[in-house]
Amino acid sequence: MKAYKDFAEVLQDFFTIYLVKERGASGNTIKSYRDTFVHLIVYFKEHHKLDPDRLSLSVMTKDNILKFLDWLQNDKSNSVSTRNQRYAALRSFFNYMMYLDPIHMSQWKSICSIKMKKGQSETLNYLSVAGVKCLLEQIDSQTRTGRRNLTMLSLLYNTGARVQELIDLSPASIRRSKPHIIELFGKGRKKRLVPLEDNMMHLLEAYMKEHRLDIPGREQHPLFYNAWKDKLTNPGIAYIIRKYAAMARLLEPELIPEKINPHMFRHSRAMHLLQAGVNLIYIRDILGHVSVQTTEVYARADSKLKREALKKAYVDIGVTEPEVKSWERNTKLKEFLKGLG
Repeated sequence: MKAYKDFAEVLQDFFTIYLVKERGASGNTIKSYRDTFVHLIVYFKEHHKLDPDRLSLSVMTKDNILKFLDWLQNDKSNSVSTRNQRYAALRSFFNYMMYLDPIHMSQWKSICSIKMKKGQSETLNYLSVAGVKCLLEQIDSQTRTGRRNLTMLSLLYNTGARVQELIDLSPASIRRSKPHIIELFGKGRKKRLVPLEDNMMHLLEAYMKEHRLDIPGREQHPLFYNAWKDKLTNPGIAYIIRKYAAMARLLEPELIPEKINPHMFRHSRAMHLLQAGVNLIYIRDILGHVSVQTTEVYARADSKLKREALKKAYVDIGVTEPEVKSWERNTKLKEFLKGLG
């Protein structure tokens, strides 16, 4: 049997050359793929007693990859969607290996033949218009931080942006002359232009003036930033939302679900546009979906909601500091993975 290429070298080339230079993968994709291989290293260490510097492509068999995926789901409590996301990263790597190491083509093809696991479809969670309004009303606009948060969450809702798209915004992303638009970069660095309503633009103008983001030379500064002048993070924005959601829940518990996250603002905007009669094609363009079939999930959810409301009407009238893992301790491969993203 022909010798295998060095796993560490191949993996490094996969990230630095294939993903970054050839595919132009986004930072989020790089981080997601990195995390997958970190988990893979941990799995082989725990179950095959293989340290990262001894890990070889020869052990990357279909059977071992399937066991790894099951380990993610059973031992690490990953959901089916997360399991599938991890497998997608691995499949991308082994597709890459087909071209890089065709001598072992059958081995790589075997791994790529693994099917995505089917799971129960999740309920589409979103806030009502009243729920969004109630949450935003909890923000104290008399403080500088409050005004930032009000502008930020209003923009997150009004644009239907993904949270990373919001984080990556700068003053240069906004066209301040009419018609007002904002430039968002989504998955795969795909650009889309989303119109801004006048009220949203007035809020943004006041915010940028207060934070001196409207002066020359600050066009590339993060639009929303922390006390250290750095971009806000996904967990940071999620914390801000949960804080105001907890306040709103005390007042209107039926409007605010127990679990809430930034992506729920995106779902809410899409549902409200659909309910207002906006065509799915336009909603697709606003959200940045490649296919309208992705956007149709909102139409299906809305139809289900209407059916349930009609059924209910017959019986109910009314308004109703983490532990250091073994893989983190030393080796070049581990340091490389940790340095990504």
